[in-house]
Amino acid sequence: MFHVETGTRLADDQIINHFPNHYELTRKDCMVRNIKRYRKDLEKYGNPLAERDAMGRFVHLDFIPATYTLPAEYNIFVEEFKRNPALTWIVKPAGRSQGSGIFLVNKLSQLKKWSKDPTKPNEVPHTRETYVISQYIESPLLIGGKKFDLRLYVLVTSYKPLKAYMYRLGFCRFCTVRYSKSVTELDNMFLHLTNVSIQKHGDEYNDSHGGKWTVDNLILFLEGTRGREATDKLLDDIHWLIVHSLKAVQNVMSSDRHCFECYGYDILIDSNLKPWLLEVNASPSLTSTTPSDRVLKAALISDVINIALPPSGVPDVKWNKLPSKEALGKFYILYDEELVQAEAKETESRAHRHGKLKSDSKKLVWK
Repeated sequence: MFHVETGTRLADDQIINHFPNHYELTRKDCMVRNIKRYRKDLEKYGNPLAERDAMGRFVHLDFIPATYTLPAEYNIFVEEFKRNPALTWIVKPAGRSQGSGIFLVNKLSQLKKWSKDPTKPNEVPHTRETYVISQYIESPLLIGGKKFDLRLYVLVTSYKPLKAYMYRLGFCRFCTVRYSKSVTELDNMFLHLTNVSIQKHGDEYNDSHGGKWTVDNLILFLEGTRGREATDKLLDDIHWLIVHSLKAVQNVMSSDRHCFECYGYDILIDSNLKPWLLEVNASPSLTSTTPSDRVLKAALISDVINIALPPSGVPDVKWNKLPSKEALGKFYILYDEELVQAEAKETESRAHRHGKLKSDSKKLVWK
């Protein structure tokens, strides 16, 4: 890894907590573009993962809402809007965070602020920055009548091969106002956005718990209300969407051995217990709003360092990046491409040996 202008290179004992082009995953427009391209590539080569249902939706890879980039895909969005005029859409600046600049629309006229001429709403809008407009999930899973989303932490130490770890201590972020589908509440961000940076300014914000629930509490709640089987499927689906979001950027990400990155995944669960990927944060907030928050994030930082560094505690890019079980802390292996490939080869080898034995004994041809 080196600086293009000065030619300065990182030494073998220096590491950095971001990949050079992490924005391929952490910018909203880039993330959507890469996931769409990933699905299209799989479909092109006939991969069964790209299977579609009768409605044309992806069966296995439908984990992002319908999303378009503004202003580039404005005309395509207009066509989709006219096909489904009753839907609500959420507009987000592609490169901002903490809920900044987000608003909801249910009419094309509400997008006039982007247009050169407010009297011509069908013209391509012009903005100083890129936005994404996504179909709003209007039936989220509610607890106590309030909307929430998940903040989960995923550590990636390599993209080639892909090595990803999941943190056990994620949490839910709740709105302070009871959820409503009423169009009169479209501008009420305390009802729609779960960002703490927004909710902490609400009259109903509680400083003691910060509007947060641990993932463990959520699992207990779901097992009690929806059953163990449905809860386990939800967790598997969350793992699935995270792995495939990483695979979607694997080939475009600069996987430098000096780099590692801890991402903050924001995931919304709908009323059918289907998880939706909202966005991925490159620098998830490590500030604490409650005592439990402080404990969680201090442990997170410690565990990330223990995995990113070799046992000696001194950075070394020649290290094989295989931490011991003890070093994982509260992390667990989400996906290790080398292990997957090794297991696939072993399975193939066993099948080959088994087939040969059957062929020798029963004179059958192994297929």
